[in-house]
Amino acid sequence: MSASANTGELKIASIQMVSTPTIQENLSTASRLIKAAADKGARLAVLPEYFCLMGLKDTDKVRVREKLGSGPIQDHLSKIAKDNNLYLVAGTIPLEAFDPNKVLNTMLVFDPEGQQIHRYDKIHLFGFQTATERYQESETIEAGNTPGLLKISINGNGWTFGMSVCYDLRFPELYRALGPVDCHIIPAAFTYTTGKDHWEVLLRARAIENQCYVLASAQGGTHLNQRRTWGDSMLIDPWGSVLTNLPEGEGFISGVLCKDKLNEVRSKLPALAHRKL
Repeated sequence: MSASANTGELKIASIQMVSTPTIQENLSTASRLIKAAADKGARLAVLPEYFCLMGLKDTDKVRVREKLGSGPIQDHLSKIAKDNNLYLVAGTIPLEAFDPNKVLNTMLVFDPEGQQIHRYDKIHLFGFQTATERYQESETIEAGNTPGLLKISINGNGWTFGMSVCYDLRFPELYRALGPVDCHIIPAAFTYTTGKDHWEVLLRARAIENQCYVLASAQGGTHLNQRRTWGDSMLIDPWGSVLTNLPEGEGFISGVLCKDKLNEVRSKLPALAHRKL
């Protein structure tokens, strides 16, 4: 029985990109990769952080920010979701913030009809500095303050997803606050420096401690702004095993979320039920 026919299974996909400073080029790449994933049966697809723009300067995203519900990036995403008849998790696009010199780094979700049904504004803002690298997202991004929990129904079966973005991954209290979920969705643009040491171990930890799937969608390569991102988009099961991954470059991975696997792990090791704090 196929994943689409079995209400206890859901075929999902994670898109990996090496985004450029040209929005239309990135949207075209996203369209092509999502269509390829949909053609292989994906009912839900995830785009990486900053998929629509990896600017030459951090301030580039401020100039192209959109109002929620209005703008060419959102219009294109709506069309992609509708054309491919899937749920599209677009993480992330720059939306208007209270500060005119900043944006909200926002993950939007579109349903198969092209309707925007959920948003999550990245809460934790990345800061990192060495002798050769410096990142300070708070200079151009306004932090969100509300955890994101997405609930959808496909083939009569309910699925719950925790929503987080990149640097959020380092804060396990966020994932605990979301409660039990079937899968945590994590779009990211991890740096090569931090990714090579921390990316996989943090993703696997979030899967193991929350006894759920983790689907991570990453930027993966050297960009025109000379930033190098780690990549390694992956799907991890509730036992912490990496089911599939894409080390570097553009492309996609796909796999299946399975209710039976979730129930198996949680019944043989009921850690979530054993919590004390």
